[in-house]
Amino acid sequence: MPSFEFEPVIGIEVHAQLVTKSKVFCSCPSTYGAEPNTQACPVCLGLPGALPVLNREAVSMAILMGLATGCRIASRSIFSRKNYFYPDCPKNYQISMYDKPLCVEGRLEFELDGEQRSIGIERIHLEEDAGKLIHAETGGSLVDFNRCGVPLIEIVTRPEITSPEEASTYLTSLRQLLRYLEVCDGNMEEGSLRCDVNISLRRPGDKLGTKTEIKNLNSFKAVEMGIRFEIERQAGVLRSGGRIEQVTNLWDSTQKKLLTMRSKEYAHDYRYFPEPDLLPLDVDADWIEGLRSALPELPLARERRFREEYGLSAYDAAVLCAERGLADYHEEVVKAGSDPKLAANWIMREVLEEMKSEAGTAPASADAFAFRAPIAARRLAELIVLISGGVISSSAGREVFKEMVRSGESAENVVGKLGLTQVSGERELEQWAVEVISANPDEVARYKAGKTQLLGFFVGQVMKKSAGKANPRLTGEIVKKKLEG
Repeated sequence: MPSFEFEPVIGIEVHAQLVTKSKVFCSCPSTYGAEPNTQACPVCLGLPGALPVLNREAVSMAILMGLATGCRIASRSIFSRKNYFYPDCPKNYQISMYDKPLCVEGRLEFELDGEQRSIGIERIHLEEDAGKLIHAETGGSLVDFNRCGVPLIEIVTRPEITSPEEASTYLTSLRQLLRYLEVCDGNMEEGSLRCDVNISLRRPGDKLGTKTEIKNLNSFKAVEMGIRFEIERQAGVLRSGGRIEQVTNLWDSTQKKLLTMRSKEYAHDYRYFPEPDLLPLDVDADWIEGLRSALPELPLARERRFREEYGLSAYDAAVLCAERGLADYHEEVVKAGSDPKLAANWIMREVLEEMKSEAGTAPASADAFAFRAPIAARRLAELIVLISGGVISSSAGREVFKEMVRSGESAENVVGKLGLTQVSGERELEQWAVEVISANPDEVARYKAGKTQLLGFFVGQVMKKSAGKANPRLTGEIVKKKLEG
């Protein structure tokens, strides 16, 4: 990718589908996956005489996102008609916002390679979604109007992104924020989060170059790859003395290449004008402040607090704060008596691994934001306390955890049932140590010759002989004393 000859200037437009129960201008359900054309009405389809009525919940969700990104919330915004002709748009126009959007002049902060970054948000506005075209393998296309009228917020950045990696990290952070606010589930496969990328190249210090657009980017990896391909393509054109044409490209995820779709439209191509069937949207200060007070602790702030308050590494804090429910679970385990670092280790290893293994068999949840841990937070804290207190070993703890998940019993009951209480008596540990040392004379000789890392081998053999019950710390001390005595 060019690094000095040209510098990329990237802007991103994200369409996030809001998780309201009904559509933005009618009472049709907005749930995903229903039979085609079963969730549409005269308002969705723009039939004569049908009038839109604005969904207050959708407005509140848009304002929440604006507040979370530090936007100024307009006291008055205007809906407009964006006119275009396409089979999935039955009205031949989309109700959106144009020159008077709801939220303006914000920023999204995130970290990339340990550095703080900040990308300007130009605007966040409300609009309705279009239907969906389904192209038949035998030829022709079918239209599903279920998605018509589903509420969207469009989040438009300033042209401040400078690399494919920064673009991908911005999108990851934006999705995380949307999920923290519980306004969008961020499912790119189902189309509830879609993004278009605008890219131009310029020589350092020059004015902005001609931009092109990439659509159909359905993963963060596709975003990186598509941007990288387009940067290389534009650089090649400019090096050969050519001019960049303002076009819209589609990313072909199968062939991993860009396909030119059409010439890029300008705003005047859509013939915007104020929506005559909707009054201006007036948002008073009390509404805004009520929503501001409902904001949760935001992801980046929570990561920083986890590092400072709990002494966690940047990596551990990022993993635990990736989802709001996961971060809540960690804090519940800590409040129930666990050491924060031990809680982090057990959650990131055993808990998440168990959830991953169960993901394919668990029934789909109606709540896209629910965090369903395999055991309750207080139960995990009880187990960690038994381990840190020396009652059972870490290896025995993993066995106990699996049985707790299976049976639902407490850690104490499982330990008693399986007979896994840790042995810390010196007499028993010394006996096991002597037996292991006697059975491995070659390893003893190598240890005494300087291969001191074999201490772990002897401790492991004692743990094996004791069926995992031996206290590993005391075992190590006793074995070392025996070998060097």
